[in-house]
Amino acid sequence: MVKVSRFSLSFAALFSFILIPALAAATARSRYSEAHSLGKDYEFDPRDGWQTIKATDLSYKYPRNSTSVNKGLTEKRNAISKLGTIGDIASHVWKGMKGIGKLEKVTITWYTGHDLKNPSCWAQGGWSPTDKSFACATTLHGWHDRPKCFEFLEVCNGPKKCVFVRVVDSCAGCKEGSHHIDLTRAAFCQLADPDTGKLTVQYRPATPPADCDWREELWGPRHNNGK
Repeated sequence: MVKVSRFSLSFAALFSFILIPALAAATARSRYSEAHSLGKDYEFDPRDGWQTIKATDLSYKYPRNSTSVNKGLTEKRNAISKLGTIGDIASHVWKGMKGIGKLEKVTITWYTGHDLKNPSCWAQGGWSPTDKSFACATTLHGWHDRPKCFEFLEVCNGPKKCVFVRVVDSCAGCKEGSHHIDLTRAAFCQLADPDTGKLTVQYRPATPPADCDWREELWGPRHNNGK
């Protein structure tokens, strides 16, 4: 008779309660702090969704008539199922933020230093983006339908380099009437070399992150009414 050791069950519990959440957190952060691709043949149509793939329990390796093994496998599966499979977690993460609608042309630059201080979307102060944030400022005057404070955008330099950013400020130095997004350094660097300085790319609105995916170091604190 094959026995399942306590060590195996302990490892299953460790995997379930420590390693899986850590993997999910790391995956979620890299999702939002590294450029993502819309696909090799993407032509700016609505993006395809992700499909969950269940991980096998490798039960084919064990005799089906072994009570001890089946019991041990059941206990492992029950422990892991409390948080879901890796496929479930990956599916949740990749279904987080998503670009919506048609991409439009926009000019991007990047800003740093004292320009990051006192963002206009926080009239009462209390938070400012850093070079590592994924945030942006938009033209202050003349862009009549410009993205509003706290909205999220997907900005793409071609279909293979896209980032999500949150509107946190207005750009007084951007040309009046221009469609201009001033990005934080980290966001710009995911799209192009910072020495480029200024280029024309595409953008569209994006859904906000799920509550469990919120990263204050990237987008700042939530604002009133949950934004």
